[in-house]
Amino acid sequence: METKKEILTKKYALIYAIGIFGVQLFIGFMNSFQTEFYNKMYAAFDKNIIFASAIIIFVAKLISCFADPLIGAMIDKSHLKGGKMRPWILRSAFPIAILTTVIFIYIPFKSKLLLYAYITVTTVLWNISMSFADIPSQGLLSLLSPDAEERNVAAGFSNIGKSIALVVPGVFVTVVMMVLNALKGVGNYPDKEYYLISVLLILVIGTLCYLLIYFKNREAVASNQSSSTVSMSEMVTELKSNKMILIVFLIYILSFARAISTIVCAQANGALIGKIEFFGNLMDTTADATWLPGILGAVSGIVGVCVVPIINKKLGEKKTYILFSVATFVFTMGCCIFYWCLPADTPLRYGNPALYMFMIVNFINAFLLSANTYIPLVMTADIVDYEYFKTGQRREGVNFAILSMAIKLNNALCVIAGLLIVAASGYTQVVYATGHIPVKMQNIVVFAYLGFAGVSALLSAIPILFYKIDDKTKQEMRQALENKEASI
Repeated sequence: METKKEILTKKYALIYAIGIFGVQLFIGFMNSFQTEFYNKMYAAFDKNIIFASAIIIFVAKLISCFADPLIGAMIDKSHLKGGKMRPWILRSAFPIAILTTVIFIYIPFKSKLLLYAYITVTTVLWNISMSFADIPSQGLLSLLSPDAEERNVAAGFSNIGKSIALVVPGVFVTVVMMVLNALKGVGNYPDKEYYLISVLLILVIGTLCYLLIYFKNREAVASNQSSSTVSMSEMVTELKSNKMILIVFLIYILSFARAISTIVCAQANGALIGKIEFFGNLMDTTADATWLPGILGAVSGIVGVCVVPIINKKLGEKKTYILFSVATFVFTMGCCIFYWCLPADTPLRYGNPALYMFMIVNFINAFLLSANTYIPLVMTADIVDYEYFKTGQRREGVNFAILSMAIKLNNALCVIAGLLIVAASGYTQVVYATGHIPVKMQNIVVFAYLGFAGVSALLSAIPILFYKIDDKTKQEMRQALENKEASI
């Protein structure tokens, strides 16, 4: 029996995952700390900083969404040496690294107008630069190998990288603060200093990891060059004609609150946990211990992206996604109701007992959320093959631009929903500094942190009921594509 030749080895699938980890470091740092940076730096200057930054980030992400189809078209039409996607990895690496750094440089503004103008411009530019990084890095997955199983391995590795990248920025901040504590003494340095040093670490490590994709990975699938200009109108037409990519798009839109715990983690940590004793040290869950409540979640998230492919192989994308979505709703809403019923004076509402409770909650929740990270990406790669099977055209740029746009809309809705709920609770750095968080404020914040995600998860399971690329279709598609390639 002839052994099947491996095109995308596990070594190079791992290298791709390390590259994805690199670009996700920038995203993870921004998601975790951008609003909290503004909160710590400017809350005393303007008590509405969380409201304002939520709206600015939301608008910036919407603006960048309109750039996604243009960027996707640019990639589809590109004639660059080294492939369709890889050259754009090199081009996008430095802008995203530099802009991430610029955002975390404190400027002592005297005018609110100048403050918000600066935040707006830098945030819009960051989101556009992220499109230039996100579309080719995600789109490259479908070109790494014509074999769906090999792509799934790479997708699994990359999702592990994403899960780790969500936690690592908080660890960087902790290490930086520990070093500064040793050099200058506890509290003898401004917050702006540890933010700047942390983001410089992200710049170096994230860029080096991301560039590994360019230098080590190769495009094994020859892709046709698109001959038509892609506009927003054509994107809409693609969504209308390609029902499968429309399903992925709707899944992301309806599941927008799944990542809400990441967006509001610093604020939720402050309202629900505060300062804690950790191995004899006093630590702050809004600064040097932001990672601690979610550390077990990072572990279970990694376990999840390893387990979900196995479950997916048994049940298929549709059943697996529905199973995890329903479980997420039941668990998160159950936790939310439990928290609302806690008396005001219970130890579970603040300090170390609250920390341990949320560590357990995040451990289970992150595992349940792992399906949402893995399955839509795998679906999109399959949809590229499905469209080629049906039409004879591979449109990675357009399909992954739609995916990127969906992710950005997902993230934009998540940001504005999560931060506005937190802001509506009345929580700010000024309130946190008082050391007293009202029960009503905590109850509102815990819904932003957990409950909203459960409702969103349940809603997102509806579109996948209509997904048609099952195992039988994949086998027919794979056989047809192999015959087509053999005849060329």
